[in-house]
Amino acid sequence: MTIKRYGAEQVGAGGKPLPFARAVEADGWLYVSGQVAMENGEIIEGGIIPQTHKTIANVMAILTEAGYGPEHVVRCGVWLDDPRDFWTFNKIYQEYFGAHPPARACVQSSMMVDCKVEIDCVAYKPKEG
Repeated sequence: MTIKRYGAEQVGAGGKPLPFARAVEADGWLYVSGQVAMENGEIIEGGIIPQTHKTIANVMAILTEAGYGPEHVVRCGVWLDDPRDFWTFNKIYQEYFGAHPPARACVQSSMMVDCKVEIDCVAYKPKEG
């Protein structure tokens, strides 16, 4: 089995190296680490709407880099800082995954950084050949 790691050299807030890869691919499965609304090492300002768009954009960028798309996502995990953001989050989430809805868990959780939402996912694409 071949294992490929994406973004293992990434840095977080303050330029500190992070001890995990953005994603890991093994036998057609892609495991995307939790993404937040981070840009240039900092969480973007704003509430749930801009942070949800940026968080999903970060997930999509990793999927694209690895050769996957939203149609390959089989499961997402979602953490919301404030449960009152649930319906607003769902509306935005549906814009990206509505045509190919994956299985999903969504829970309330205090965040490790100053953000409103975190998303991870698992995608699958059969190996060619």
